[in-house]
Amino acid sequence: MNKLILYIAGMFLFVGCANGQASGGGDAMAPLPKVKAGEAVATFGGGCFWSMSEAMSELKGVNKVVSGYAGGNTKNPTYEEVSSRATNHAETVQIYYNPKVISYATIADAFFFAHDPTTLNRQGPDEGTDYRSIAFYRTPEEKNTLLATIKKVNESKHYNNPIVTQVVPFTVFYAAENYHQGYYKTHLDQPYIESVSTPKVMKFRKAMAADLKPEFKPHPTLP
Repeated sequence: MNKLILYIAGMFLFVGCANGQASGGGDAMAPLPKVKAGEAVATFGGGCFWSMSEAMSELKGVNKVVSGYAGGNTKNPTYEEVSSRATNHAETVQIYYNPKVISYATIADAFFFAHDPTTLNRQGPDEGTDYRSIAFYRTPEEKNTLLATIKKVNESKHYNNPIVTQVVPFTVFYAAENYHQGYYKTHLDQPYIESVSTPKVMKFRKAMAADLKPEFKPHPTLP
């Protein structure tokens, strides 16, 4: 993602999203899956979609997560266009899930644990409106669930500062390029993944342990 990470005693320049694409059509846009019978869809943006996509895919009842763009006004945007901040889109994930196994309320809880919803237009080293915290609702019930979850998390004092997540009606989601899909799992040794994404996923696993698929365990290089 063309990100530069500054950490305690050093500086790490790493290969990011825009430079990490695979050859052979990796920069083509991923297809959107068809919604299966009995399946529901939820859409959230919480900073870099590499870690957000991984976290949400680890929940029981989640069938598929697609990384993409939403919240802006440009049709079929590319990563380069979104990162220029001219489109107003945010990096976003679209979650396809079985509501008989996991509720929208649980997914909303997970979203607020999968990133820091208290930092405006920023997640860790990533700064800009494309990294803003944003939750999309499709029904009045989903809007009420989001607002109630925000109230609950604020009152719990889990975070030192209040949540600044935008809660907005869903309009359209555009899938990102193929190379962004499932990026976390195939790039565990990449410096950005190791330094930024993996700690977020580990915190998420601890917070949502009761709702994870059984196969997920902490990264082997972490305690």
